[in-house]
Amino acid sequence: MTARAEDRGGSSPDQGGRTADAKRSLRRTLLAARRGRPVADRLATTAALSAHLCALAAATPGPVACYLPIGTEPGGAGPGVPSLPDALVAAGHDVLAPVVPDAPGPLDWTVYRGPDDLAPGPLGVVEPTGPRLGPAALASAGLVVVPALAVDRRGRRLGRGGGFYDRTLALAAPGALLVVPLHDGELLDDVPAEDHDVAVGAAVLTRDGVVHLSP
Repeated sequence: MTARAEDRGGSSPDQGGRTADAKRSLRRTLLAARRGRPVADRLATTAALSAHLCALAAATPGPVACYLPIGTEPGGAGPGVPSLPDALVAAGHDVLAPVVPDAPGPLDWTVYRGPDDLAPGPLGVVEPTGPRLGPAALASAGLVVVPALAVDRRGRRLGRGGGFYDRTLALAAPGALLVVPLHDGELLDDVPAEDHDVAVGAAVLTRDGVVHLSP
């Protein structure tokens, strides 16, 4: 007789299906809430998160690997407010930005110098045009700023479901701090997670600043 998946320490197919359904449901709820945030609220969030993360980066060695915000993601730019990666560059930090690979796999990276470096990528998302450094470049970053829709107190993050960061974060240096900028209210008590999901070490919130998380 074959042992069940849960007896081997993994997840059964039924458990995996329930977790996937719970993720989809929570994504819909969180995305709708983000779409409902006024522009002024989003820009105030960007300004606050940028201040917290610039201070954190100043105390962290090495470059900062940072996502490029799109849509309603925290850290997006607006009138008079630079995006999160632009604020890091303006503060004098070396910034690595992700590049979506042509085939499923970990993200590539390149040096980010500002919005003039950007052009539409293959998925319709803007990306830097600089030389590709390869996925292993992530290991040079002391601070890795990761997008998510929510994180829980154990560091489990809910992404958009593409899997790019789950395939990427294993390449971060062992001592690197993985952080997720969030709107207030997106640090939850519990986030559905699967075995392949990579936990993060901290969330950054508008009011509370850097909140360290415990697996």
